[in-house]
Formats: sequence, C-alpha cells, structure tokens
Amino acid sequence: MTKPDDDLEYEKHGGFPVFEPADPGPGFGPFLASMRQLQDLAVSADPDGDTWVEAAARVDELVKLLAPFEAAEGVGPANRVPALPGAGSLLMPPYHVTQFDSDGVTLTVQFSRFHVGGNSAVHGGVLPLMFDSTFGMVIHATGRPISRTGFLHVDYRKVTPIDTPLTVRGWVREAQGRKCFVNAELRDPDGALLAEANGLMIRLLPGQP
Repeated sequence: MTKPDDDLEYEKHGGFPVFEPADPGPGFGPFLASMRQLQDLAVSADPDGDTWVEAAARVDELVKLLAPFEAAEGVGPANRVPALPGAGSLLMPPYHVTQFDSDGVTLTVQFSRFHVGGNSAVHGGVLPLMFDSTFGMVIHATGRPISRTGFLHVDYRKVTPIDTPLTVRGWVREAQGRKCFVNAELRDPDGALLAEANGLMIRLLPGQP
C-alpha cells in the first residue's frame, strides 16, 4: 500500500493491529487442503453409526494435537498466507487474487459442497462473506487505511453453482473523507452476473477498534 498524500492518519490504522504475512512452513497448505475436504465430507457423507464414532475419535486426536499450540489472533498463520487459497483461512471460500491494484481487485473462487444452502446452490449467506472480504481487499489495494464495514447490500441475480470457477471483482465507486463506497460483482465462466454488492467502508479513527 502507498500512503495517500492528504491522509495524515494513514499509519495509525485506528486501534487495529497491522498483521504481517506469515510463513508457516510447507505443511500448512496440505493441512488446509485436507481440512477443506473434511468440511465437504462433514456435510455430505452418510456412513453407518460406527464410522461416525470412529471419525469423532480421530477428530478428537487432531484437536489434542493442535490444542497446545492455540495462539492469539495475528500470531497463527490463518488468514495471513496470501499465496494459499483463501489466504490460509478455512472461514473463507478458497479464493485466489488475480488483480490487486488502484483499480480494484479481481479474485477467482470455487465453492464446494460445504457451501451449499440447498439444491446444489451456494447458500445465500456465504456470498456476503465473500463480498465483505473483497471490500476489505479493495480498501487495501486502493491505498486507503484500515476500515470497518458500515453496510453491505447484496442483490442475487442467479443461482450460484458449486464446483465451478467463478470471478469476483471489486472496486471503489466513490470516496468521501472517511467514507468509501465500494461495489463488487460475482460472475460465472460465461460472464453471467450471479450476484452484485455495494457497501460502505468507514476509516477507523485513532484508537477505534
């Protein structure tokens, strides 16, 4: 990011900490990929009762393995590895950034069984999450300081499919002092508009969380 010449508060980021990218080592990427597969199976598998008991026991073992290493926000690598899908966060759909500059951001994303709301369509509540994250990236890409979401409005134009490579694009529509109005859209491989969003991002004041 570059500091805007007229923004004397840029470096303060309100009271929000500045998280640096993480380098967790070669095992974290495969771990995330396996966890995404596990999420898909957790909502789609239909084994017998004994298999569920065994699966629960194996998950308990994984919890016991990782529990001693629980860390504070910004210390663990989740959401701090830009090279990994979803920046290394299981909360986010596995997106990849293809454009990140003053004109805005473009992402590719593919939703899976874990994100289904019904009838093989992506749950409507997942799309605001994707758009909100896109808005945050737009703020960074366009050189504005840390901001919080003031509002986010989504219009659903078509059913969003799973297992299909989609494109998300976000850009600044207008900026007024602390306020930044952002737009975003989600399109399928043929360019059809699936959903679009508009929102308000508000720059944090010094000390504001």
